[in-house]
Amino acid sequence: MSTPDSTRSRAAIELPIIQGGTSCCGGGHTHEHAAHDSCCAPAPVSPPRKPAHATLLADGDVRSPIRILQMDCPTEEALLRKKLGGMPGVRGLEFDLMGRVLTVDHRPERLDAVLDAIRSLGFNPEPLAEGAAPTAIEDAPKPWWPLALAVVAALASEAAHWLSAPEWASALLAGIAVLACGGTTFRKGWIAVRNGNFNINALMSIAVTGAFLIGQWPEAAMVMVLFTIAEMVEARSLDRARNAIRGLMELAPEEATVLQPDGSWRVMAAREVDIGARARVRPGERIALDGEVASGHSTVNQAPITGESLPVDKSVGDAVFAGTINETGSFEYVVNARADNSTLARIIHAIEAAQGARAPTQRFVDAFAKVYTPAVLVVALGVALLPPLLLDGAWLAWIYKALVLLVIACPCALVISTPVTIVSGLAAAARRGILVKGGVYLERGRELAWIALDKTGTLTRGKPAQTDFATLADLDAATARRFAGGLATRSDHPVSRAVAEAARADGVTPAAVDAFEALPGRGVRGVIDGRAWLLGNHRLIHERGLCGEALEARLAVLESQGKTVVVLADEEGAQALFAVADTLKDSSRAAIAELHALGIRTLMLTGDNAQTAQAIAAQAGIDEAHGDLLPEDKLARIEERVGQGAAVGMVGDGINDAPALARADIGFAMGAAGTGTAIETADVALMDDDLRKLPQFIRLSRRTHRLLVQNIVLALGIKAVFLGLTLVGLGTMWMAVFADVGASLIVVANGLRLLRAEEAAHGA
Repeated sequence: MSTPDSTRSRAAIELPIIQGGTSCCGGGHTHEHAAHDSCCAPAPVSPPRKPAHATLLADGDVRSPIRILQMDCPTEEALLRKKLGGMPGVRGLEFDLMGRVLTVDHRPERLDAVLDAIRSLGFNPEPLAEGAAPTAIEDAPKPWWPLALAVVAALASEAAHWLSAPEWASALLAGIAVLACGGTTFRKGWIAVRNGNFNINALMSIAVTGAFLIGQWPEAAMVMVLFTIAEMVEARSLDRARNAIRGLMELAPEEATVLQPDGSWRVMAAREVDIGARARVRPGERIALDGEVASGHSTVNQAPITGESLPVDKSVGDAVFAGTINETGSFEYVVNARADNSTLARIIHAIEAAQGARAPTQRFVDAFAKVYTPAVLVVALGVALLPPLLLDGAWLAWIYKALVLLVIACPCALVISTPVTIVSGLAAAARRGILVKGGVYLERGRELAWIALDKTGTLTRGKPAQTDFATLADLDAATARRFAGGLATRSDHPVSRAVAEAARADGVTPAAVDAFEALPGRGVRGVIDGRAWLLGNHRLIHERGLCGEALEARLAVLESQGKTVVVLADEEGAQALFAVADTLKDSSRAAIAELHALGIRTLMLTGDNAQTAQAIAAQAGIDEAHGDLLPEDKLARIEERVGQGAAVGMVGDGINDAPALARADIGFAMGAAGTGTAIETADVALMDDDLRKLPQFIRLSRRTHRLLVQNIVLALGIKAVFLGLTLVGLGTMWMAVFADVGASLIVVANGLRLLRAEEAAHGA
């Protein structure tokens, strides 16, 4: 999956922290000044300072993740982009507003300049370790009394005005209200204006100042108070979306009980446990690390990772995942991934990365906002100047209308509506075991017209068993099974494994195989006792000219029953056949039915023979089925559908599916919890083997799109109404505040509806 910044593709090397400017004498001078101090000898110049474990990119640039607690909405992002975007030595910027992290690619010597530039905007940058797990952010509690004082003073100013008290009393009370709650807004506004960015803080500061200058003191005070309250409510709403994903981090316990070399058990920090260590988990405990059960058995609630509704039985050899809950028994497991590379950690990292990728609607909104705000500013300037100059309008009245327009002008509600909705959708999907690698895929899911599915391991259980065996020539049955077992043991294909397992179960010793070679999409070849042998599918036997009429007839009967047949052959001809059957998953039928109900057509692409493909497709209710496909054939089928203008999704679980997965509009990886690389490579990863997550994803995508459209219409519609009211003389400044911040609150609340699990799962 591509990232929003091409610099992300550059190779990176971890570097330790290097401190610069160290003190050399008691006076606290740094080395630059120490050379001129008689008490100190000149010190060597240190390399430029970098954050701990900064990442050095292949071209010598440094990637520095920087946490900025004050950065949590597009207003701050715009300021930072303008400030840092044109700085010498800064090569790339990536913003994670929900995590409040800015990642900067820059020349090593420019770190201090970057941090100073961020501080000049009134922010407090905190360099982080690259790849460090995000931690919960708690904003420092703010004292309540300044806002309470501001509310009382603003109400008193309004009352003084209505009671015809002296104007100085109303103005004084209004000034107290503005000073009590507006300091932060004015400070941010001044920084924005100084940097040529007319955001909501700048516009609000100008509007309140202008209202004071034209004598609208009570209204100026009430506007500032309402704006401050609305900002607080909006910040809390955003925290809900932020914490929806950050809550995943709390799933894995920080400690694990680990076996020591002396045979004792010790509780130690999970991050300190190495791969290969043996850990123990008791009933009711959360599993701290990924691993494989070494002894004991239990049932484990894997819902936090896979979204499965029922606990899963675990015994020796089964995989367990960090963050899941051990329910009944006690067992020991061998750790196979460090805490920072567990399945849960990769899920968190993938979602955090997905937040930085602009979805199509978000890119449109960002582009629209760049035109919208300057246009409204020009209109406001025209409203303030043209009527008084050309039509003898009252200056104060038209300036007041212009100030109202300035408040309405900020596109904050419009810009913030998309990231909140997208992040809420990503979180809702993750809760159900669906890992979406970016907003672009969450939006595109609603457009899917076809979904292509691999058969083995996707539609079927993926663990076929041998059902038929027959010799075809002079080779005796025992020898045939021994030779076939030897060849099958060397292959990782499910059909070969079934043949090998059946031989082992019957006590057959596999033959030794030399010069083994895999024939992708066809079978395997090897030398046994000095003779070349093949174990392959119908296609291979045809290509080698070994399939006569009698064998063809026998194969046709077995394949019509939905069985996969492999043939053991040497240079003289076919010697034995083995039939293997794979059963359809119960969830597959339900998933296909739900997809059809959503108007999506289905297509099976499999390397198995056409008869088997048709038999399984009929059982599942699939619209079309194509068998005997090599990886390039699957790719061609996907390209055929894409070429017809249809949006196509591809679902698979194997390497053979990789080309088709990459070409499809959305690639879905099955059972990603068991295959870690799928989390990094798939567009959407279904964390367990339940295909019913596909229609869940489609419904969630459609619901997300509806909310995005609703939010854009609400944000623009509310502003349009108040703009109209203002131009005809009915709008007031406090109404403008509701038009801006009120719209922001509405769209944020609307986007957060996706976090309701029942609606995310069943809303269509």
